[in-house]
Amino acid sequence: MPPQPQIMVDLQFEQYMPDPDLETIAKLIAQDPGLSGALLKLVNSAQFGLANKIGSIQRAVNLLGSRSIINLINAQSIKGEMSDETIVTLNPFWDTAQDVAMTCLTLAKRTGIQAVDEAYTLGLFHDCGVPLMHKRFPNYMEVLEESYAKASDEVRVVDTENRVFNTNHSVVGYFTAKSWRLPEHISAAIANHHNALAVFRDESSRNTQTQLKNLLAVLKMSEHICASYRVLGNQSVDHEWNMVGPLVLDYIGLTEYDFEQLKQNIREMGGH
Repeated sequence: MPPQPQIMVDLQFEQYMPDPDLETIAKLIAQDPGLSGALLKLVNSAQFGLANKIGSIQRAVNLLGSRSIINLINAQSIKGEMSDETIVTLNPFWDTAQDVAMTCLTLAKRTGIQAVDEAYTLGLFHDCGVPLMHKRFPNYMEVLEESYAKASDEVRVVDTENRVFNTNHSVVGYFTAKSWRLPEHISAAIANHHNALAVFRDESSRNTQTQLKNLLAVLKMSEHICASYRVLGNQSVDHEWNMVGPLVLDYIGLTEYDFEQLKQNIREMGGH
């Protein structure tokens, strides 16, 4: 996945400082899905021999150290050559990924969900299939807008993509997350992030899918607050949230009024 050009510029600048600041480098990497994915893939690889896979970008940076991080940045910069047109087309994706990730982090803290770092990681990576679909299908962004427009109780966002391309960004995102060796429950949340209505309607999985539902609840609230339906889907109405929102709020234990107050507060904090 191509890294965001401006992030690469900032990282290269920091790298050539006399004493590169690992904390600054970590914060920059955490803003970009491609770089973060490459980082987690490296730290979760067999050579590190970790007992459990890591989903936290900050932990991965601390484990790798500055030399490995700089090598990773240089490798990604070689892959990251894109046309100006592609950069412009993908800007909404990068902007949304960062906004949703930060909102997931905030909501996880405020709603008492334990896996705060993993909520951030899911927010950053949930749409990682989008730039890869765009790379493969030149008309993908137009179809994505159509997908958001046609979302309903009977038609998921990914159903329109399946009809046109015989695959969708959730599936591509899932396999990308698997290739990055992310924890299985994060990969599963990426796979199901446009299947949330079925997940929350399934009463039989109330106890067995708590981890998945916690992550999806935070993500769906964050997507709505950050207006992914408008930024990526070019829609004035969030059709998906209108369907799944009541189930998500009921699961989390928030009233509609509570959520509206929370949404307003987060938007003011983030300048949305």
